[in-house]
Amino acid sequence: MAIVYNEKTGIFTLNTKNTTYQMAVDKYGTLLHQYYGIRILGEDLNSLFVKNDRGFSPNPHEAGIDRTYSLDTLLQEFSGYGDGDYRLPSICLVNGDGSYAFCGRVSGHRIYHGKYTVEKMPYLQEQDGDTVDTVEIYLTDKVTGVDVTLLYGVFEEKDVITRAVRITNHGTKKIVLEKAMSVMLDFIDSDYDFIHFGGRHAMEHEYHRQPVSYGIQSIGSTRGYSSHQHNPCAILCERGATEESGDCYGFILEYSGNFLCEVEKTQFRQMRLNMGIHSQQFRWNLEVGDVFHTPEVIMTYTDKGLTSLTHKFHDVLRSNLYRGKFMNQLRPVLLNSWEAVYFDFNEEKLLEIAKASLNMGTELFVVDDGWFTNRNSDRSGLGDWEVDLEKLPHGLGWLSEQVHQMGLKFGIWIEPEMVSQKSQLYKDHPNWAYMIPGRSPVQGREQLVLDLSREDVRDYLVEKMNHIIETSKADYVKWDANRHLCDVFSDRIYENRQGEILHRYILGLYDIMDRIILTHPNVLFEGCSGGGGRFDAGMLYYQPQIWGSDDTDAIARLKIQYGLSFVYPSQCIGSHVSVCPNHQTGRTVPLRTRAITAMHGTFGFELDPALLSEEEKTMCQEYAKIYKANAAIMLEGDYYRLSNPYEQNAYTAWMHVSKDKTKAVVSMVRTESQGNALIYYVKLKGLKNDAMYELQDGRRFSGAALRKYGLPITWDIKEYEAMQYYLHQVK
Repeated sequence: MAIVYNEKTGIFTLNTKNTTYQMAVDKYGTLLHQYYGIRILGEDLNSLFVKNDRGFSPNPHEAGIDRTYSLDTLLQEFSGYGDGDYRLPSICLVNGDGSYAFCGRVSGHRIYHGKYTVEKMPYLQEQDGDTVDTVEIYLTDKVTGVDVTLLYGVFEEKDVITRAVRITNHGTKKIVLEKAMSVMLDFIDSDYDFIHFGGRHAMEHEYHRQPVSYGIQSIGSTRGYSSHQHNPCAILCERGATEESGDCYGFILEYSGNFLCEVEKTQFRQMRLNMGIHSQQFRWNLEVGDVFHTPEVIMTYTDKGLTSLTHKFHDVLRSNLYRGKFMNQLRPVLLNSWEAVYFDFNEEKLLEIAKASLNMGTELFVVDDGWFTNRNSDRSGLGDWEVDLEKLPHGLGWLSEQVHQMGLKFGIWIEPEMVSQKSQLYKDHPNWAYMIPGRSPVQGREQLVLDLSREDVRDYLVEKMNHIIETSKADYVKWDANRHLCDVFSDRIYENRQGEILHRYILGLYDIMDRIILTHPNVLFEGCSGGGGRFDAGMLYYQPQIWGSDDTDAIARLKIQYGLSFVYPSQCIGSHVSVCPNHQTGRTVPLRTRAITAMHGTFGFELDPALLSEEEKTMCQEYAKIYKANAAIMLEGDYYRLSNPYEQNAYTAWMHVSKDKTKAVVSMVRTESQGNALIYYVKLKGLKNDAMYELQDGRRFSGAALRKYGLPITWDIKEYEAMQYYLHQVK
């Protein structure tokens, strides 16, 4: 098995193909963290850890006069509260007597083949060919009877370990959880950089890298969603780590709501990472016998740099997260109506666009927002979900049939989680929306958020959405959510349980998605939240692709897609060719550049074909063919970042390489003009040194030459122009 327990030493050793994770139960029952890194031989590393008497680091009662034993300095697997450890806690709870304390000691464990499950939330699942083992370790507070079960899932071949926590009240009184982290990882030193990805609406997933400094650094969201501002993933890497070398630890939280990732550098230069549900406005009541499950975290390590970390994440997300059939299938090239017409359309206009798109290589036509009653702006209409017969007098089903007869698939846009204040649904059920009694609601597009903790609300949405999908014969659904949560209050939840609503909202959302998405296995769903406002692994459990950003400008997308690439595979990123001047930035970019940038993702069009010349339509058709011809490399291969756009202003470059290293696609965009321009040589990665590769122009070079010498970006490539090379191995 990948998990071994030594009864004599109390050591748990978790081995993957290239890594070892080790922890040990000490003589007092404390579960200590000993090691996570390159694979070792299973030796006991405890003797290497030096214990000293540290001033103002207290000692637990059972340690007696041993002042060198303090939970404030030991590396642990799950830190309690009120037990003398003053670092970031993994748990904070209020006991039945009002005390704040949890002192968990190991009371048992269970090791078994297969993967544990997480109740009502996303989790990685084993697939054919996987070797997956689980260890459950039980920590019990003997005074209160509270049990914490630490769950570790080991994906041996994929070098991935998953973490989750299950908290059970076996006591005699109700307890209240105020913090419950999914993962804690202690480090013996702290000379690391903290990499995370944040930004704002229309500028998501910006790359941030900074040294871990004394004190606490954190990212997170309190907006109800994972948010545009911070993505629920993080990387800790040693100082000086590059794409090709250095220790790197990666963490992905499979959760779509409020989250927290916090890193602390302590007084003794140790480091602790916590990740899980954000503790702000979180207060979960656990009655006697109740169980609380935390979301799952995907964790991996490599000593070979950031690219290796990326490949491990991409592989496991592609194969073990999404449950449908689409993740590794070629997606249809689509044309979305949004930037073509916005809300201003009718049947004739939509069919005109769909017909014109046939000459562009499209296979799917999507009717975006505005197809339902009272929806001529974003200020009304959400919630009623009746077809606007003034715009579409024959209905969605007829429109879908016309599009299908053209040989195209048909798609629609929905936003089920919201309700407009100007809607019949809101008039009939004002208490279905989040509002605090006696207070006027905060405005956001004049729409409110529906209370998904309510079963009647969920039932209504499931019935409505299923009806829309089935009557429209939709092949594709874009699922949007365009405001964050505030005014959070539910009249269906007791007064002392209002701190549960934000998490119950996400559980309700997952329930709705289970009942809609899983009952339509042949429908391709794409997630969206004002673009990348809910781009997380939790959503990818249900939807194989997510709209990368509402900013469709190709140059802006280079940085957005760069940030996403560290964790998320290319086929998860919704990316389209849009019109120029771009509607968000006003920038004009060559059509070739827009197409090459969109090929980093799912590829499609977001424009009115009437604005294109016949030559441009022909070019679009050619780019669609190129995308489809190379899609297998992008769907199944390895991704390499060839430049860092935050450090290299002159160009951005990236490449996809097939798993067998026989084919590759290299993409480059010049992002800054220069007088008397330099010639830049982009060094390729991932190819076999001793193999010969042929470019599309017939030139041949060895993998070694392409790695050391590179391909040039010549002086005649102007600002915002792009190049793309296709390589295949020859004998």
